[in-house]
Amino acid sequence: MDTTQTRASISDLWDSQIVPQLVDYIRIPNKSPMFDKDWAAHGFMDKAVAQLSGWASAQEIPGMTVEVVRIEGRTPLIFIEVPGSGDDCVLLYGHLDKQPEMTGWAAHLGPWKPVIEDDKLYGRGGADDGYAIFGSLAAILALKQQNVAHSRCVVMIEACEESGSYDLPYYVDHLAARIGRPSLIVCLDSGCGNYEQMWLTTSLRGMTGGNLTVRVLDEGVHSGDASGVVASSFRILRQLLSRLEDQDTGKIVPPQFHAEIPAQRLEQAQRSAKVLDEEIFSKFPFVEGMHPVSSDLGELVLNRTWRPALAVTGIDGIPPLDSAGNVLRPFTAAKLSLRLPPTLDASKAGAALKTLLESDPPYGAKVTFDLEKAGSGWNAPALAPWLEQSVDAASREFFGRPPAYMGEGGSIPFMGMLGEKFPGAQFLITGVLGPHSNAHGPNEFIHIPTGKRVTMCVAKVIADHYIASQQGLTTGVAASHAHNVKGGDGCCD
Repeated sequence: MDTTQTRASISDLWDSQIVPQLVDYIRIPNKSPMFDKDWAAHGFMDKAVAQLSGWASAQEIPGMTVEVVRIEGRTPLIFIEVPGSGDDCVLLYGHLDKQPEMTGWAAHLGPWKPVIEDDKLYGRGGADDGYAIFGSLAAILALKQQNVAHSRCVVMIEACEESGSYDLPYYVDHLAARIGRPSLIVCLDSGCGNYEQMWLTTSLRGMTGGNLTVRVLDEGVHSGDASGVVASSFRILRQLLSRLEDQDTGKIVPPQFHAEIPAQRLEQAQRSAKVLDEEIFSKFPFVEGMHPVSSDLGELVLNRTWRPALAVTGIDGIPPLDSAGNVLRPFTAAKLSLRLPPTLDASKAGAALKTLLESDPPYGAKVTFDLEKAGSGWNAPALAPWLEQSVDAASREFFGRPPAYMGEGGSIPFMGMLGEKFPGAQFLITGVLGPHSNAHGPNEFIHIPTGKRVTMCVAKVIADHYIASQQGLTTGVAASHAHNVKGGDGCCD
């Protein structure tokens, strides 16, 4: 592969087509089904699917087929097949559904208002994960333009990842014969510790959560009359959350929500901390005077990647301040998001969480926990030598620095499922969600130069995968190869 030509062709395609396409895509409020229960009627998801699949169909890739697959009652899926040489297969994954608006956007920005500033395209969904279909096909197209051989490629873009990918297993089973057995799985839905090198994700936390409701009355009553007699629903909710979380430290209390951290991941955390230093926490928009929960950078990495953590992401039953009367409210409800260690069974954790919160309710209050999601995490298999060498060369060529490896705190439910279905596959999990990109929050952006470079790296890895497949290096169970930690640059596996 001519890396100079690859760099030029991919950069040109991003500038001429991909960025304009992402601008149009950001304008579509195609929120994931969890956040738009009437998504089918609203039609935004279909609009996004039509835009992305339409662009894909227009690309001059010989023999490529682009299909929108629909299973009754489920979100659609874009399925693309690109013929290749040999008998091996590469699966490239992404999603097109989006998180909801969220408050706090800068005055000139907005979730559905694309704005380009200083190499950043602001708006919901560009980095998470609208660019995936464009980056995947741009990498393949770059190889086609140079007549570089590659294995058959399958691209799958789902539409309910932000809701836990609950539709995806049905599509994987439905399309099993057409997918085959990929030996390399590429996912472009992850993060990067900085924008100076390629980052490979070594693990992903799982997640469980749902809606916790505490009801104490059938209707609100005068607070002066009832307080001191009727327990506050908010106070009871605080008591219940204390069963789960230490309010002083944020540590999750019950041991069943923890898992042993492998020694290799402990070492990686320390190496990543040395690479990133204060970037581990400085990327977050702390208010003045606020500081992280720990001064130990390695501990912060482990907290973010391997330890359980609770976030209360929504509240109901509480009126806004300007309409809050002197009333003891009948109920308080909170949406809970509990991040889980990568190796923990999320279904069991969800059941344990429901039991923990609903059992023995204080004062006999009516307590219900409606479990919404339970997706297990993922711990990467060791990199095969060919893939380690390819990633190292790609990062040095297109970023100018060696790659770095670290777990991510978020969840990609698809990865755990694929790890079970294709135990012999190698994984290239990477992404463009770096410092301040703020996925799911206000002022989300995609760093365009990083999008280009990640695409270039994917092209090289796909080319090297074919060479490895011809040498018989991609078949069978993933090699039990633990590559060496590089000295000096903070990179490890």
